[in-house]
Amino acid sequence: MRKKTRYRALFLGAGPQMHCGVGQFTRLLQETIEKIEPGASTALTLTQTDGAIGEIWRAVGAADCVICNFPIVAWKRVIARPLLALLFARLRRRKVVLIQHEWAGLNGIRRLTYIPALWLANTIVMFSPLVRRELADDPVMRGMVRKCVLAPLPPNIAAPAGFADSMLLHRLVAARGDGQLIVGHFGSIYPGKQPNGLLEIGAILKQRGLRPLIVYVGSFIRGVDNTEQKFYARVAELGLKGDVVVSGYVASDHEVFGLLGEIDVFCYSLAEGLTARRSSILACVQSGRPLIVTGPALPDEFDHHPRFKELIDRGAILLVPRGAESAVYADRIVTALKRPTVPVPFDFDGWWTDVAKAIRAEL
Repeated sequence: MRKKTRYRALFLGAGPQMHCGVGQFTRLLQETIEKIEPGASTALTLTQTDGAIGEIWRAVGAADCVICNFPIVAWKRVIARPLLALLFARLRRRKVVLIQHEWAGLNGIRRLTYIPALWLANTIVMFSPLVRRELADDPVMRGMVRKCVLAPLPPNIAAPAGFADSMLLHRLVAARGDGQLIVGHFGSIYPGKQPNGLLEIGAILKQRGLRPLIVYVGSFIRGVDNTEQKFYARVAELGLKGDVVVSGYVASDHEVFGLLGEIDVFCYSLAEGLTARRSSILACVQSGRPLIVTGPALPDEFDHHPRFKELIDRGAILLVPRGAESAVYADRIVTALKRPTVPVPFDFDGWWTDVAKAIRAEL
């Protein structure tokens, strides 16, 4: 008789050194599944130095399913080990569940490194119908769509009790006290988020005499796109030097929400429109401040995600029509600031229970 496998799921990760949204998602997902079914899962750390071939083979053999949330760690440094784990899983007849957040928006070289993982996966979990359609539109990968299931994405961080002090926090408090309009953008800064779009909106607000301070709470993702250089070149072209702040990496949730709490309004101008995979949007909403964002490209974008849809329906997230000029966003910001801010309780644990149940159903 075959001995019963000890774990239902093996999570691939990079341990506590993975300071990014993907790593945080992996840890929180495993923690939530463990709350639902204690002892059901274990984790394997894969870095440049962790994860010998024998260790990977044994860890895969001790679970019924391998769950991989790309990227495990900086994608240019750790590629082979996670793919090897997925290959071992298929060789040992274990199920492979791949969590795929993006597709067409990925850097082309990075997307190539993900292709073997999609081929090896039994199930591909996605969070957005738009991303699923991007995969369907890919002439090489469209056959992978049959493996896709949708799950509701939760926020990566929860608003804590209290906040941490910082020099930037003091600057924002002083700016608000001086009557400046603080317009915020939270999360990693990369081309897919169109960070320069907010600069255009900020320039219009400045022309109107509203004295904006555009605050990016996050840091630039290193890549081959020269995003940071292009960003600051555009700041100079628009005459916004001194009106734009980039925080860089913020270590703690207490510091993050201290900064978010001093922002008057959040604004995202997204070429793809709002999708159900934007966890940074969910972090901003927890601050209780209004959030302006481009409307979704697909009418069914949030049909699988009732909690996200409810935020839009009750006006916590305000949509701007796709294709609208920057002036329309500026108008919407001014209008939103006239509404009273009414913080609403945010069921962080409930959001995570939803996604854990959806993914657990695929194990």
